[in-house]
Amino acid sequence: MKSIKNFYQKFINSKKVAPYIFVSPFIIVFLVFYLYPIISTIIMSFQEIGFGEAEFIGLENYKKLFNVHYKNALLTSTNYTFWTILILVPLPILLAVLLNSDKTKFKNFFRSAIFMPALTSVIVAGMFFRYAFGEQASTLANSLIGLLGIGPITWLQDSIPAMIALVILCVWRWLGVNIIYFLSGLQGIPDAIYEAADIDGANSWDKFKYITIPSLKPVIIYVITISVFGGYKMFAESYAYWQTATPNDIGMTIVSYIYQTGFNNFNMGFASAIGITLLLIVLVVNLIQLNLFGLFKKED
Repeated sequence: MKSIKNFYQKFINSKKVAPYIFVSPFIIVFLVFYLYPIISTIIMSFQEIGFGEAEFIGLENYKKLFNVHYKNALLTSTNYTFWTILILVPLPILLAVLLNSDKTKFKNFFRSAIFMPALTSVIVAGMFFRYAFGEQASTLANSLIGLLGIGPITWLQDSIPAMIALVILCVWRWLGVNIIYFLSGLQGIPDAIYEAADIDGANSWDKFKYITIPSLKPVIIYVITISVFGGYKMFAESYAYWQTATPNDIGMTIVSYIYQTGFNNFNMGFASAIGITLLLIVLVVNLIQLNLFGLFKKED
């Protein structure tokens, strides 16, 4: 018994074995919850899956992708991702600069208040926004535009107003999170750089353009990368607005289409094929934006 205990202690304390023990939880989680589902989804995408049986049908599921519903879902997800990135990168940078300034009062209060929407359930928030963007003239959104002399809008029944409603919900929810990211980046910039710029006579715009933005490049790349992923996988916001029925597919995203195909129509093979295309789209888009930012170029 003592020899077994000694062997166990030597095994655990071994410099060759100990690192693998520490990383094993991550490896197990990755294999079980990431790699295995991806491999299973790839296999299922080539199958027609019924109740208790599966039959390989080659590329038939992928041939079905050329339909109007998939096209509309892809267009909605792409538009949503584009507009959210266009707003949720520059706006948080500007607000982070203001909150990082010594001249701004009540900074801690504003930081907490702006971050609070991220802690709110997206379904609860979505229900509120659903009523706020209702068709009646007395709803919050129509009341606000009524002050500008604009008549009531059927927000969730037309494509452009529906996209505006989706983007507003996203900005409300994730603005504070991105501000925290950029605040962390700003606090990592040495004050000596700004002091040297002051000595050289640089104004606020010059410091922002030539010091702040280049120093925040890694954070900007990270925020864009997670925004691309978050935009294409968006589901809860759309579900909160329309549940499963969207008029003319205006609220259908790729993930919504996967949900409708797999769980409403019980076609898991076709849903898996849609999921694989989603994975490839997100991978390609992120590789393109990372290449544009020069992440794959060697530094001189």
